[in-house]
Amino acid sequence: MEKSWAALFALCFGFFMILLDSTIVQVAVPSLMTGLPATLNEVFWVNSVYLLTFAVPLLLTGRLGDRFGPRRLYLAGLVIFTAASLWCGLAQDAPDLIAARAVQGLGAAALTPQSMAFISYLFPTNRGAAMGAWGSVAGLATIAGPVLGGLITETLGWEWIFIVNVPVGIIAIALVLWLVPNWQPRHSHRFDVPGIVLSSLGLFAVVFGIQNGELYDRTTIAAVLATGGVLIAIFLWWQHKNPNEPLLPLRLFKNRTFSFGSLTGVLIGFAMAAMFIPLMIYLQSVLGMTPLETGLFMGPMSVVSAILAPFAGRLSDRIEGKYIIIVGLLAYAAGIGSVAVIAQPGLNSWALVPGLLLCGVGIGTIFSPLSSTTISGLAPSLIGAGAGIYNMSRQVGNVLGSAAAGLLMQIASTELLEAARITMLLPALVLLGAAFTAARMRKELVAAH
Repeated sequence: MEKSWAALFALCFGFFMILLDSTIVQVAVPSLMTGLPATLNEVFWVNSVYLLTFAVPLLLTGRLGDRFGPRRLYLAGLVIFTAASLWCGLAQDAPDLIAARAVQGLGAAALTPQSMAFISYLFPTNRGAAMGAWGSVAGLATIAGPVLGGLITETLGWEWIFIVNVPVGIIAIALVLWLVPNWQPRHSHRFDVPGIVLSSLGLFAVVFGIQNGELYDRTTIAAVLATGGVLIAIFLWWQHKNPNEPLLPLRLFKNRTFSFGSLTGVLIGFAMAAMFIPLMIYLQSVLGMTPLETGLFMGPMSVVSAILAPFAGRLSDRIEGKYIIIVGLLAYAAGIGSVAVIAQPGLNSWALVPGLLLCGVGIGTIFSPLSSTTISGLAPSLIGAGAGIYNMSRQVGNVLGSAAAGLLMQIASTELLEAARITMLLPALVLLGAAFTAARMRKELVAAH
């Protein structure tokens, strides 16, 4: 058991780094706009392209891990991510940085499903505690990004939020080689090339259409969004008709808990991405905080989340996880909703602390139970595909949330405060929807085949 926990530590070390980069850029938005320089839309693409190339391949990389070994895919992802991080730090203009972030996302996609699949192998029993640790890392990384991003941006410059990944990535590679067993599930999967192409192009078109809604005429944007919708519809039809092994096994969604857990993951990802950028812009551009002050101000939220997540994971071994998830979602919605309602110019920043602490409570009690509950009942041969779909659901939500936040902020960019307030109300409403979908989950017996 000690070896299992040591292996989980090594896996979480790299997992923390790649999730950190989902949010670490957001606190550096004003610095990127002046330092590169970059337009607001280009800065949103720096964030969105990472989330997009992170999300789209997850269905494929989960299968690749099943076939070629999770440790091999995890290490490949770490190498790609680390090299791309150096490229990001050396980027000379916005298009260069966007390209480097796209490659970073591909590395993250190769790595992420493997960490979750390994938990099912390393912890055949007492999985809730392991998921608690994994969920603690996921929640902490997501909200620690602004803290570390603010510290690094102000003291070293925005480039170093990427360059710092290089030594961390090297350490992560060494830990995985040392502590993680070379587990080989050796499930012989066929690879659905049409499915990969259709899902990638469809999701890209939807995100492009949402995020660039203010840059092109309505007819063009409507055509792009319609194209994305048609491609996704064809993708789903193909998954149903595919006589070989589909990229998205629709039979997984016969499991009610997996279906509603994945949908809840989409909504949570949407809310988290839509929350941070307007919050960072409000704190810095309206209240006048520096990046460092902004990061430190977010610190207590990170601490609360990190403390609660392991307890939430253990508790989900004892009671039905959906009840813990619902409480967390309602707390999170109340927290960000209260911040949006009271946000004003010249506001004493301490007035925001109760709402942000509620956000920390919510985040800390969501990830662990949702992860373990969603994949409960899946057959061992479907764990890789299930982990890929579950992780993809949250990342797809991140992509759509980032794009929607970008659109709302740009629509009202001349009224920055009002734009930030409206955009922060959006995730609060989405989280209420997530509480409803989480309530539809139910405890499943673990499949034995």
